[in-house]
Amino acid sequence: MDGLKQRLVAQALQEGFVACRMCRPDAVPDVADRLAAFIAAGYHGQMAWMADRMAWRADPMALWPDARTIIILVESYSPEHDPLAVLKHPDEGAISVYAQGRDYHDVVKKRLKRVARWIMAEAAEHDPQVKVFVDTAPVPEKALAAASGLGWQGKHTNLVSRDWGNWGFLGAIFTTLEFEQDAAEIDHCGSCRACLDICPTDAFPAPYQLDARKCISYLTIEHKGPVPIELRSKMGNRIYGCDDCLAVCPWNKFAVAARDIRLSGRPELRAPQLRELAVLDDASFRALFSGSAVKRIGRDRFVRNVLYAIGNSGDTSLLAVAQALVPDPDEAVSDAARWAVDRLRDA
Repeated sequence: MDGLKQRLVAQALQEGFVACRMCRPDAVPDVADRLAAFIAAGYHGQMAWMADRMAWRADPMALWPDARTIIILVESYSPEHDPLAVLKHPDEGAISVYAQGRDYHDVVKKRLKRVARWIMAEAAEHDPQVKVFVDTAPVPEKALAAASGLGWQGKHTNLVSRDWGNWGFLGAIFTTLEFEQDAAEIDHCGSCRACLDICPTDAFPAPYQLDARKCISYLTIEHKGPVPIELRSKMGNRIYGCDDCLAVCPWNKFAVAARDIRLSGRPELRAPQLRELAVLDDASFRALFSGSAVKRIGRDRFVRNVLYAIGNSGDTSLLAVAQALVPDPDEAVSDAARWAVDRLRDA
């Protein structure tokens, strides 16, 4: 299988992935305890699906017992601009880099399927079976990526690499083929605390631990209903996701440019005006974010986030925009509008 493995890695790179490594399904025995502790602490917040599918996420073998090798691949989405620059402009909205382009689920999954089809064709004599996943099933991608040698989980819990930084989408191909396992990577964070210290909401109880309930990415994307009042002012103008901890990682000096133009940020989503976003109705929201990951949270949650940003802007010219949304039929939007109005009146 060594020759096939080498050709597979070469094919993956040719398809546009920046790295490809392999490990056994049982290469992450510590995931079960770490996940159990995360759930027990309540750090998952409203993400009940994490607890419901804990048995699968804790053990890749449980997801597909026939799998013998897990192939982990990385697609870079490294930004060409400074993602923190927009935070200096409170009248603009900060959308996470990964969501400024085409929805990565679509882009990466299609590429994974091409690699999977290549495997089935090249190893046809072994009658291989394959399954592809890109954040679409309870797969512990980051732990598997570390076990396969693609990088290590940094203190911000995301994957970090000395070869491509930490701007990467992870995809997995489970297969019945048995390939030689790659060596796991070791931690290279050292004494660095950049990602921990920059977090606006102190979402890291300790290095390598994340309390999602405080994470702005969770609050703007996963959290339903009003965001706790004590966290709203800390969100600044971040309206979908947060890139702070990723952006300050020093290993990004080795970041690899994104190879797929579809993952490049659309200019209109790099620093959109809050006053224009706040007036979106459902139809205009869907039109603006067609093909984007932002679309999945829906107009109501998005406008809720925009109103928090308006309240944090200190820009009294946005007061009328917030006032107009106080009667909004969505309770969370109306609540956010009232909060924004009160903040701007005190500005």
